[in-house]
Amino acid sequence: MKKIGVISAILEEPSESQQDFNNIVSSFKGIIRGRMGIPFEEEQIAVISLTVVGKLDEINSLTGKLGNLPNVLVKTAISKKEI
Repeated sequence: MKKIGVISAILEEPSESQQDFNNIVSSFKGIIRGRMGIPFEEEQIAVISLTVVGKLDEINSLTGKLGNLPNVLVKTAISKKEI
């Protein structure tokens, strides 16, 4: 069964981690339904929100890979209800 989730990420050095971040996200394009990014150029921070629909293992795998990137902080909220 699938669940809906929101993955929030803060890239503290976007110039160093954004390419790797985008590569990981595109490798999970099958579960990503939406993406919103807000750059804070003066602060050198980017805030990205991903809306995902997938199996719990898939969502956790994406979250884990993103969280292992240097200077990337990740939090995830996952629905209790299965769809």
